[in-house]
Amino acid sequence: MDKNKKEGRYQRLFSQIEQLMPGCADESSRRATIIAVLHHKMEYFFWTGYYLLKDGELCVDHYQGSVACMKLAKDKGVCRAVINRGETIVVPDVHEFPGHIACDSRSNSEIVVPLKDSKGLIYGVLDVDSSEKYSFDEVDAHYLELILNLRFK
Repeated sequence: MDKNKKEGRYQRLFSQIEQLMPGCADESSRRATIIAVLHHKMEYFFWTGYYLLKDGELCVDHYQGSVACMKLAKDKGVCRAVINRGETIVVPDVHEFPGHIACDSRSNSEIVVPLKDSKGLIYGVLDVDSSEKYSFDEVDAHYLELILNLRFK
């Protein structure tokens, strides 16, 4: 998707999600709503979901798409790299990322955004996969980070 079209789409999604958030104070419900909107409105999102830290392990939470890995291996993959680095990672070609975890062989690119609580502590990640290479860029990173912050409004 061209960057201008992508930016416009994200601006509309941001507004839509922002309007939905006051409907429920439960953070789990807010996460589920964000995933559903993103997955169904961004055609290149093949798998869209969260992994949350539970006793030091990343376990799947709300998601849309094919069946997920229930638990991700420790100290491997993009999701764990995001936890360790504390920042969003865009992977243009997952086959070139050392230790990539392939829950679905159709995944070819990925973006993972840290999920932080109101104090800024990371407690999980938003993980989005695409079946096409080079699907994600700085526009996705910027808007996904903004959208995740809507959970607190």
